[in-house]
Amino acid sequence: MLCAAGRPLRLTTWLAVPFLFSGAVLGLTGLGGLLVGSSAPVALSSPLFGAGVAVAVVASGSVSWTAPWQRTWLRWPYLTGVMCLGTATDGLPVPILPALAIGLPTTTLLVTQYFRERRRTAALSKAGHPPTTPC
Repeated sequence: MLCAAGRPLRLTTWLAVPFLFSGAVLGLTGLGGLLVGSSAPVALSSPLFGAGVAVAVVASGSVSWTAPWQRTWLRWPYLTGVMCLGTATDGLPVPILPALAIGLPTTTLLVTQYFRERRRTAALSKAGHPPTTPC
């Protein structure tokens, strides 16, 4: 069983996980293209969405579901829909500037949240109150 440390994810946060991951990767890919001097657009790909769905599957173990039926009847159809969206948009070119405009703030948000959660967890552990999860 996969189990995450820290506090449970809110449902709305979990719904954004595949798109945040995909947006961050898209922006970093665009930044890499700029750094090597390429002006070619970045293409969306189904493997990119597949990786976002995989991250969401792993994170779904730490979601505080608001109703028991959501664990099955919301999680799997939603992730299937995201994967179908990725398959439908496979190969769609995204110009570098919009990719950067989406990806760099998303990456900044994710890194900032990581360090906030890390500090919060360290403070709880130091105080003798280890973080709890529903695992």
